[in-house]
Amino acid sequence: MPPEEEHRIEVHLDQLVAERDITLTDLANQVGITLANLSILKNGRARAIRFSTLTALCQALSCQPGDLLTIRQEAGQNRPESE
Repeated sequence: MPPEEEHRIEVHLDQLVAERDITLTDLANQVGITLANLSILKNGRARAIRFSTLTALCQALSCQPGDLLTIRQEAGQNRPESE
């Protein structure tokens, strides 16, 4: 994997937080992680996430993991047709 593109996971935390009118500080407190770690996740710099943290985020935001995380398509890669 080239160093300039270590992963293609996109985090949609900004959108979910805005839609739910909650601050990152409040979310961090609800989930039980530091604001610094939540910011790392929000900015796409996280290299991993624990299932327990993902579960807590989804519960606090009333969402599913797929609402929070998606995979960015590679250049030239077509999305599969929906059946």
